[in-house]
Amino acid sequence: MQISKWIISAAGAAMLVMAAGSLSQAQEKIKIGTEGAYPPFNTITADGKVEGFDIDIANALCAQMKVECEIVTQDWDGIIPALQAKKFDAIIASMSITEERKKQVAFTNKYYTTPLALVAPKDSDLTSTEPAALAGKTVGAQASTTQADYAQNEYGKAGAEAKLYPTQEEAITDLQNGRLDAVISDKFVLVDWMKKASEGCCKMIGDVKGTETQAGIAVRLEDTALRDKLNAAIDAIVADGTYKKIQAKYFDFDIY
Repeated sequence: MQISKWIISAAGAAMLVMAAGSLSQAQEKIKIGTEGAYPPFNTITADGKVEGFDIDIANALCAQMKVECEIVTQDWDGIIPALQAKKFDAIIASMSITEERKKQVAFTNKYYTTPLALVAPKDSDLTSTEPAALAGKTVGAQASTTQADYAQNEYGKAGAEAKLYPTQEEAITDLQNGRLDAVISDKFVLVDWMKKASEGCCKMIGDVKGTETQAGIAVRLEDTALRDKLNAAIDAIVADGTYKKIQAKYFDFDIY
């Protein structure tokens, strides 16, 4: 009888050790969801590597928290459902903090701030980003984004046609091929594209007034402890200069 009790006790202790080990492993690794189609913030290289500002920030935050980062790519339209389904623990994908999204996810403090901007073909007669100037024109934007909302709600009401795409790159391709009159997107994305890949096709019309938004890291609503750790890590990398070093790789101006 004593032997049976000892066996049961030993088995129970072993299960506790295994559970503790699993918990420890979970704490030592965080899965980060990103899109991989939004350069220079997140993009997939020809050899399948995910890189960009978001990825460097993710790795810096994980290093600060002394955990391992695993980067998981996910199509933008399904990125919040994938977080909720626990495919990953946090989204670092240049996601604007909005009241509507706050109903679905919990956001950290900002890790950068950006306005929207408008680009058009170099021979376009556009000179303004005001809605009235886009009447009768076709404006492209990535679906399920703040820029898509603006294209539909503001430009659409003024008489423009809003054409939405699964990715930013597809919208840009249609602009280059003459199928759009303009593209609205985050300013920093457009600035990077104009410098590196526009091939002189287009011109910057300007910032869209009143559209400045903050990008935050999204976690599940119940994961307040992880959100708080990420906030502390953001503060730490800003304070110790790590953020500025990462920023300097991609931008010659302050985006924080």
